[in-house]
Amino acid sequence: MTVKQLTITMVNKSGQLASISEILGDAGVNILAFFVSTATGTGDGIMRFVVDNPDKGANVLSGQGLTVEVEDVVAAETPHHAGGLLAVLNPLKRAEVNVDYIYPCIQTGEATVLIIGTSDQNKQAIEALKKDWIRLYGSELYNM
Repeated sequence: MTVKQLTITMVNKSGQLASISEILGDAGVNILAFFVSTATGTGDGIMRFVVDNPDKGANVLSGQGLTVEVEDVVAAETPHHAGGLLAVLNPLKRAEVNVDYIYPCIQTGEATVLIIGTSDQNKQAIEALKKDWIRLYGSELYNM
């Protein structure tokens, strides 16, 4: 059970994030979660994000000349309280799953949905989290 993440690399300059948001918004694609970093070694920025329609999002951005990488990532729910993150991290630790990055979905409420990048360890991550009764999300996340 995974969701699709889009990843793009862009020049690190003022207005880039606004431009991406505008392109997707004009196409009716909603950003559900995102992570941005300029610590790439090349000086460019990298944006990883989950949208409500990954195929359309990738097509729209590709149509604007951007290179879009689409990959599966794990979406897991964690309680929204002090120490709640350990509910997800401890099972991954026990299963020796390396977390490459982690970022939350845009939301508020009792729980937080985390997007977890594990390189080629998605299967092990899913098994470990299910074993500990962690709620995982697939395509239903796109409709939240």
